Amino acid sequence: MKVLLRLKKANFEAYLVGGCVRDLLLGREPKDFDVATNASPEQVKQIFRNCRIIGRRFRLAHVFFGREIIEVATFRGSEPDEADQHVVHEDGRLLRDNVFGTLEQDVWRRDFTVNALYYNIRDFSVVDYTGGMLDHQAGILRLIGDPAIRYREDPVRMLRAIRFAVKLGFTLHPDTEQPIHEYAELLKSIPSARLYDEALKLFLAGYGLQTFEMLRHYGLFAILFPASDKCLETLEHDFPRLFLIKALENSDRRFADGKSLTPYFLLAAMLWEPLQIAVKKQLDRGENETIAYQNAANEILNNQIKITAMPRHITQAMRDVWFLQNKFSKTTGSRPYRLLEQPKFRAAYDFLALRAETGGADPQLVTWWTRFQDGDDEQRQKMTAPPKNASGKTRRKSSRYRSKAKQADVE
Repeated sequence: MKVLLRLKKANFEAYLVGGCVRDLLLGREPKDFDVATNASPEQVKQIFRNCRIIGRRFRLAHVFFGREIIEVATFRGSEPDEADQHVVHEDGRLLRDNVFGTLEQDVWRRDFTVNALYYNIRDFSVVDYTGGMLDHQAGILRLIGDPAIRYREDPVRMLRAIRFAVKLGFTLHPDTEQPIHEYAELLKSIPSARLYDEALKLFLAGYGLQTFEMLRHYGLFAILFPASDKCLETLEHDFPRLFLIKALENSDRRFADGKSLTPYFLLAAMLWEPLQIAVKKQLDRGENETIAYQNAANEILNNQIKITAMPRHITQAMRDVWFLQNKFSKTTGSRPYRLLEQPKFRAAYDFLALRAETGGADPQLVTWWTRFQDGDDEQRQKMTAPPKNASGKTRRKSSRYRSKAKQADVE
């Protein structure tokens, strides 16, 4: 309200726009608020001392209120004769420069009709040029303009269409849906850092499983995670692979319960089965298990980073979760205590529990570790004591040690 009212006081137009208006009309609390205005970024900066201008191709003003950011965008316009002068990138994407314009021009530069609703504080009305209110009421997600052109301008709009449809419970309009299969390959031209950010939005918003199913239906999941998609087409012990589905269900349940979600855990689950296949190939070549896991992890992560540029701290956390899995089978002596002290122990334990739910790990092992975590010192000592032989004594020392002892007795 401070941003809107101060812009209005300075005789500029100012509207709430986009997802915040769409969500408020649905009775939801918006994640953030965006403002559209006819003031240039420099004029916005003159009005607000707590303002920073960002962006190169199209500049935006960010107004800071503590940790909150209100994004203020100047109305976007169109180049003269734009319809006849599309610039085509070598990968098939359409390029065009962003220029400032009017409200009437800005509407047609937005992606979906339900995201092109402008709330006017002057008369408390919703400005709608594209039929967005009707689509909103009907639960339809429709691209503004020619879908083929809009997808070629920005292929990420295909991912956004899936994300919004799932999040809002809307249906894709046939014209919006039909070109997705044809243009899915254009996502390969998108910078990997941007696709990583989009992947987090897709799978960490509480609708991961449904989003995953829609992405697979339209062939988009195969672009984002090709190794995982290839695994899902094969069977494991004559049964469908269910680990990733179980991981997504778990993530959605945690989100619904208000618990935190860690990107590295879900990404580790996303690539776990490709990792297992790569490990088996290493073992078949004669590598020992430790080296096999290291080489396989390098291979899987290096290939995936080219598509979704996961930061180093994420990939390292994924490795930690993966490499700790084999250590859970060591339940005697001091090794369980050392494992318990690992920073990623809890995540690795949860990962083990998920594997056990789908037959990938021994449920009794999960039970053991659950008791070990919760037990007191005396109970832990009993649980980690070496096994005893049939006579009730602990296992004898090595034969080499016994032979030396026997020789000493003879002497």
